[in-house]
Amino acid sequence: MSKPFEIAREFEVQASPGEVFAALTTGAAGWLWPSEYEPRAGGAAPFGGTITAWDPPHRLTARTEAPEGVHGQTLNQLDHLIEPREGGGSWVRYVHSGIFVDDWDNQYDGANRHTDFYLHTLGQYLAYFNGRAAVWSAVDGPAEAGAPDALERAWRALGLPADAAQGAAVDVDLPGAGPVSAVVDHRDPYFFGLRTGDAMYRFFGRNHWGATVGVAVHDFTPGADADRVGADWTGWFGRVYA
Repeated sequence: MSKPFEIAREFEVQASPGEVFAALTTGAAGWLWPSEYEPRAGGAAPFGGTITAWDPPHRLTARTEAPEGVHGQTLNQLDHLIEPREGGGSWVRYVHSGIFVDDWDNQYDGANRHTDFYLHTLGQYLAYFNGRAAVWSAVDGPAEAGAPDALERAWRALGLPADAAQGAAVDVDLPGAGPVSAVVDHRDPYFFGLRTGDAMYRFFGRNHWGATVGVAVHDFTPGADADRVGADWTGWFGRVYA
């Protein structure tokens, strides 16, 4: 049964409104996925959407209508309000709203929890990689990566300490990158994130919502190759969940 939803967040970042706006519109590969916006009200937005508010660096709103329920929604809207903070940095209000077609509780729970992880990654990007170009690659695990313990298996397969909490410094052997030093910049039962000097690795426990564990890599290394990164992680998933 179709039903509307709204997910709202307010947060502060140590970046100017112009830097935040750029991260949303031209730098999304560094923290979310590659996205293109036609820079004007009425212009094209990702996923067949339309920009309904374009006021850099203060307001960005994009709306997508899909009467046939594409991706489980008939309406999706993302609204960003950005204001400067006294003393530096920015205050951001983010509102994701729309209409889910069915399986409302599961879809809302997944979208709500993903929101916090994505916005956390935006903060990491602005703090450590602001303005740097990124190559983005994402890989979903095989069917076996949908098991209840699949995210924990990924953690163990990377050789990460069982008790490493958010903020811990770790040594890890990453596919394609080899042994590196990293920081566990996020860890909860649904997601974990690793940050190195040149990349961010986002692990999604989508097994909680009927899908499979996946990884997104935001690689800021000059000359990084998305196809190679994807192949490295595809091979890793095949070995871990064989």
